[in-house]
Formats: sequence, C-alpha cells, structure tokens
Amino acid sequence: MSRYAKTLAIPSLLILAASPFAKAQTATQTITSTPTTQSDPQAYCTYLTEQAKAQSDQLRTPKATAIFTQPETGLPTQLVAGATLSLSDYKKSGLTLDAARKNCDLYQATIGVQQYLLFALPNIEKDALHHRLDLIQQASAALDTLIDKTTKMIEAQNMTRPMLLELQMNKIKLEADRADTQSKITAIYVPPLAAKSLKEQVAQKETSDIDEQKALAKITRTGNWDVALAVGAHQQVNPFANAVEPYGEVSVTYNLASRAVDRHLDRAVDAYANWKQVQEGDSVRGAEVLRTQVVESIAAQEAKLKSLQQEAQQIEKTLQLVANPDTTAALDFRNQLTSTQLLLSIETGDTTYRLEHLKEFLSSNY
Repeated sequence: MSRYAKTLAIPSLLILAASPFAKAQTATQTITSTPTTQSDPQAYCTYLTEQAKAQSDQLRTPKATAIFTQPETGLPTQLVAGATLSLSDYKKSGLTLDAARKNCDLYQATIGVQQYLLFALPNIEKDALHHRLDLIQQASAALDTLIDKTTKMIEAQNMTRPMLLELQMNKIKLEADRADTQSKITAIYVPPLAAKSLKEQVAQKETSDIDEQKALAKITRTGNWDVALAVGAHQQVNPFANAVEPYGEVSVTYNLASRAVDRHLDRAVDAYANWKQVQEGDSVRGAEVLRTQVVESIAAQEAKLKSLQQEAQQIEKTLQLVANPDTTAALDFRNQLTSTQLLLSIETGDTTYRLEHLKEFLSSNY
C-alpha cells in the first residue's frame, strides 16, 4: 500500500481506567462527605462497569475501514471499503468484563478491610465511653444518696457543713467527668463495620487481589495470538470502472514468545501475592500492626487494673475500720472514703470493660 493510503479505524480504550488499590487508599479521606444514594464501592463499581461495557462493545464490534490507495506497482488507483474482525479482540471483550467484576470485588474488599483496620479501636473506645457514662450515672446516684443523708444530719446538727464540702466536690468531679465523656463520644466517628472477622476479611481481600491479577493476565495473554477476518469490496477509480469486486482475507498471527510470556505472567501473579504480604499499608501488614496495638493496650489495661484493684482493697480495709463510727470525725472520714470508693469504682469498671472487650476482639479476629 502506498503513502497515499488512508485507513479509518476505531482505536481501543485502556483496559482498566484506574487501580482499585490506589482509589481504596483515598476512600478513607471521603467517608465523612455528603451522603449520596450510593455507597463509595457501589458508585465506583457503577463507573467501572460502564467503562468496561464501553470497551467490550468496542472490542466485539467489527471495525469499518475505507482505503484510498495508489499501488506502487503501477496499477490503477483503487477505493477499498470493508470491515475487519479480530477474534482476539472478541475474546478480550468478555475478559474485560470479567476483569472489571474482579476489580470491583477487590475494591469492595479493600474498602471493608481498611475501614475495619482504621475504626476497630475507635469503635471499642466509643463503646467503652458509653459504658463509662453508665458507671458515672450509677456512682452519681449513690453519691446523691450520701449527700442527702449528710445534709439531713447537718440539719439535725449531728454534722457540720464543712463535712459536706468533700462530697459536693466529688459531685462536681463526677459531672465534669460526665461532660468530658460525652464530648469524647461525639468526637469519635465510626462508620458501619463489616460483621465478618478481620481474619476473614483479610483472606477475602487476598483472594480478590489474586483473582484480579489473574484476570488481567488473561487479557494480556490474548495478545499471544490473533485470527483476523476482513471482508469488503474494492473499486477502481482511475480510470473509473464499473465493476465492483469483493474481497476477503484471513490472517493468523502467533507470538513465538508466548510460552515465555505466560511463564512471566504466572510469576508476576505469585510475586504480586508475595508483595501484598509485606506491603506497608496493605491489609495483611495493617492487620498485624493492629494486633500489636491491641496486645499492647491489653498489657497497659491489665497494669492499670491491677493498680486500681490494690487501691480498692486498701480503701475497703480502711472502711472496715470505721464500719460503725461513734464520733462525728469517724463518720466524716467514712463518708470521704465512700465517695472516693465511688469515684474509684468508675475507673475500675471502665478499665475492666475495656480489657474484656480488647481480649474478645483479639480472640475473635486473630
């Protein structure tokens, strides 16, 4: 075909518009944005599906060609029109849709794992703060009873007003603790988390990683061979002739390095899986980091609980010494110990609750 030949054909699109992992890493930055009718994974999958369908339609549809040529052999100028179909492209059209589905599955799995890794500890913290509010309410009710009893004794002139001051100060501390706890609760955002354990989610994400890489490798393998069919007609235009002659052509291509290509693709899938095992910020590594954080938190809570229990035992022993006070000073001392015990019970109950939930989280997710 000469330098005057011109071919009109439709170029193919890229196989995938975006990497799911790259988009998944930015998903946590937009979780607090204005809510829409679709979730983040649903919206992304809708976009990806339409992109894949567009490319699939393009690949499976024959390409129309129009060629105006002046052969260099001295033959008359010809106009050639027809259509071509590549069997490799036709097969690739179905593989493209499958790759898009695998990409969507991977994105959904990645988002689920990343949210769980990011919000697992805040979820435990928020739950513990709600429990602390219950403990504060119980202690506040008990302290109110003690204040009412002391107030009546003051009115009966059995106690002095300074003896009530310590109880009122502890009441103020309780209310400050309540307000601080409520503020912490409102400051913590936790989206709905998956019901599956972290171990199951990480395994699902790893499987989706491999499935997506295998789907992409299948698309690449279609370049190892091709059977192209071309049909049409050509017309001599200079000098013009009335006869229109049909033509047909079948061409077969095969890449001699296809076996080496396939071998490298298989190794690439394995290498990708190995990389995901150690990649900083990915699910496997993130799950291990979270496990370390939980183990260290358990150790810290156990040490704190041991200290609080020792303090509680000391207060209980001292209370037994003034179980039946026979003087005003002894009664005042018992009230102070009781109010201190109420404050300490909040810390002990809070620490115990956190410790139990951290241990439960560790056993159910690892």
